[in-house]
Amino acid sequence: MKTLSNMGFALFGAMLVAISYGLARFAFGLFVPSISTDLSLTPYTVGIIGALPFISFVLATLVAPLAADRLGARNLAILSSGLGTGGLVLISQASEALSLGVGVFICGICTGLMMPALTAAMQALVSRSMHGRVSSIMNAGTSIGIIVAVPTVLFLANAWRLTYVIFAVLAGIGMVAAWFFIPSVSRVVPANAAPPPPISREQYSRLIRLSLFAFAMGFVSAPYWLFAPDLLVNLGGLPASHTGWLWLAVGIAGLGGAMASDLADRNNPPITQALMLMMLSSSLVLLAASPGQIGLAVFSALVFGLAYMSLTGLYLMTGIRLLPNRLSMGPVLPFLACALGQAAGSPVIGALIDAFGHAQAFSIFSVVGIVIAVLSPIYPGHIDYWSDDEEPQEAEEADTGLQAAYDHQLLDENGEPIEPVKTAEDIR
Repeated sequence: MKTLSNMGFALFGAMLVAISYGLARFAFGLFVPSISTDLSLTPYTVGIIGALPFISFVLATLVAPLAADRLGARNLAILSSGLGTGGLVLISQASEALSLGVGVFICGICTGLMMPALTAAMQALVSRSMHGRVSSIMNAGTSIGIIVAVPTVLFLANAWRLTYVIFAVLAGIGMVAAWFFIPSVSRVVPANAAPPPPISREQYSRLIRLSLFAFAMGFVSAPYWLFAPDLLVNLGGLPASHTGWLWLAVGIAGLGGAMASDLADRNNPPITQALMLMMLSSSLVLLAASPGQIGLAVFSALVFGLAYMSLTGLYLMTGIRLLPNRLSMGPVLPFLACALGQAAGSPVIGALIDAFGHAQAFSIFSVVGIVIAVLSPIYPGHIDYWSDDEEPQEAEEADTGLQAAYDHQLLDENGEPIEPVKTAEDIR
């Protein structure tokens, strides 16, 4: 194994996330127009297939903490990359809906295993005072992977089989790199960390509300991830190669999501949740209203990318803060809920497109998103308006952001955050 610096590991982790999330999971929507035509798939069938990677992601995420403990970070990352390689190869050779579904299902398992493997490795290799920065960079890998997929659809829009072979080769390279750079360790918890206390009724209330909002956001976002390119081609009459500009805009805007979610944690999470969900909902109806105008479509993608990545970052920080000392639950629950929402939304949007067409179906989901956004005052933020036994507290600047969330996740026997030890490497 070759040792990486803090930032070196962050960049390497972003590369693996780009492959497992950006290419193996989210790039599928780019090729829906070509795949649907070649395999004669109806929108409802595409919706069912599109739900499979989210279902397998949930299943993989549930077993990932145990797998990380038993297999170690390196073996789990190699397993994830290997499954991604196999799933992408299956997609490239798919001849009907069943083989395509098996391929995307396997890719979802790859996605669900990768981040727990990287988190376990980060706890062993990266100084704790750098966990927030390293996590932010790794999370940006999703946007990077989406951007990397764009040239393939611009130049190989109808050669989706060749494109997925290229993706499989990249995943294979990631598997070999994981063997060289990721240590064979399990999750690491400081010796002076106190055992997690029982989850209180107040925490359960907040967790339920967080999970419901994450589920709703995943549900509302499903049409864009799965059918936005298909809408441009079938309703807007644009060439399939033009859909790449949508994903390029989503990827670029998504890179700003980490900054937006950090500002949300610093100010007012419920208001930010409402604003971003309204933006996400408006991106759906904007795309449906102007599918033949590539400029407005790209603007819609910019709005969607910023809103989606901001919300996932906000849910991550809220989950970490709600469950101190529970490393395998806090960051995981909101992502599980979001994936379940996407799995539920995919067949629903497919059925609505079959029944009413793309424009009406996207508009219905937009209305659902706006209704959910109106309920955002009950989102669990720094000031919980549903809490009777807590005094409202102003969030200080020093106690906000992703690193602060990590700092407060591990508490000592006195209930105080365990102070990270800074080294010369931390300030590089």
